[in-house]
Amino acid sequence: MTRDEFAKLLREFTLSAETGDGARFAAHFTEDATYHDYIYGPHTGRADIAHMMQNLFHRDATDYRWEMFDPVFDGQMGYAWSLSSFTSTIPQFAGQRVVIDGMSRFIVRDGLIAEYRESVNGGVAMQQLGVAPERMAKVFRRWTGWLEERRETKDYFARSKGSRAKPGN
Repeated sequence: MTRDEFAKLLREFTLSAETGDGARFAAHFTEDATYHDYIYGPHTGRADIAHMMQNLFHRDATDYRWEMFDPVFDGQMGYAWSLSSFTSTIPQFAGQRVVIDGMSRFIVRDGLIAEYRESVNGGVAMQQLGVAPERMAKVFRRWTGWLEERRETKDYFARSKGSRAKPGN
């Protein structure tokens, strides 16, 4: 896959997400792919990814837009910066418009996404929604747990200061 083909995949991926069609969205992933969502957590396999997009995200949001910019791709791994926006349908936040930016990492296998991770400042979204500070703290604790439990984080802390992961890891 070339950089231009990767950019096309990102365009189709985000357009699919905007529609709320879970099967269409999940078709961009390998059968065993994992989508790590900053709100809904990890989802593995096409059926679970489709469910997350269609029955969780589009349950809680409308007017969804998502665009990727400045994609880079090395043949297996790609990154892109994004802007996304939505209007909340969650009863206590209904009608609140949110816009966020983020960075996404894609592991690509045979032209499909095998792993997706995103880094988004969800605190910005919660502020726009008007989430109470106590609830924000609860969410931030959950995100901290996810970060601390990641293999990469554990490996990072297992190395001594000044050492680095081996190239490719």
